[in-house]
Amino acid sequence: MRNKLPSGVIKIRGVNLWAHVGVLESERLLGQDFLLDISLWIDVSNAATYDDVKLSADYSVAIKGLQKLSFTIKCLTIEMFGDKILDYLEGLYGPIPIKILLKKCRPPIKGFQGSVEIEMSRNYEI
Repeated sequence: MRNKLPSGVIKIRGVNLWAHVGVLESERLLGQDFLLDISLWIDVSNAATYDDVKLSADYSVAIKGLQKLSFTIKCLTIEMFGDKILDYLEGLYGPIPIKILLKKCRPPIKGFQGSVEIEMSRNYEI
């Protein structure tokens, strides 16, 4: 049996993060840009009914906290970075359905001009 998702989803797009993540030592020493999209499934009905921000998820806390956290993270893989982001969000909001899309903006791969992304989730079932 699948769990029903809560009544709404707050989507946060394009959070700029600077982190020391990468296989190359220079990536971990110098750091680089990442972009983060977050989806938080929450019950929005009370916030909608009473027009009370305290009855919702304060996304400004998540944005500021993740920007601060990203400066302290040093790891090899985008997977580990994503897992630390999910840990932070789950610690902030509890075991709600969360999905992230983490983009490494300019991976240092010769001849490659694109980006690399990973999508990860917690407590999320479709």
